[in-house]
Amino acid sequence: MAFTMEARAIAKEIRMSPRKVRLVADQIRGRPVNEAISLLQFSRKAAATPIDKTLRSAVANAREKADLEGDSVDIDELVVSRVFVDAGRTLKRWRAGAMGRATPRRRRTSHITVVVTTEED
Repeated sequence: MAFTMEARAIAKEIRMSPRKVRLVADQIRGRPVNEAISLLQFSRKAAATPIDKTLRSAVANAREKADLEGDSVDIDELVVSRVFVDAGRTLKRWRAGAMGRATPRRRRTSHITVVVTTEED
């Protein structure tokens, strides 16, 4: 199976835990873009919003790349070939603990990468 074009988008420092974002990313991997967008719009997970924005950015990048090459790309031909979520910087914060102590809180961030491709017929 050969791919003719590939476009990607990256969202960095998203203030959500990578573990929670990966649950949503796993649902759209390998799906057509239209199906993935509709799945994300009706998802009740908070992580669906930044993934949806990143996916739409990847589609826009694919259209722009096709225009620069003199081609045209149809959104129906695009497939979400790769989606991966990496851990970003962890913000270290403190919270009041028992007996006047402070207990640490880790505010995790994520880097989301979405790659869309067109399949060759």
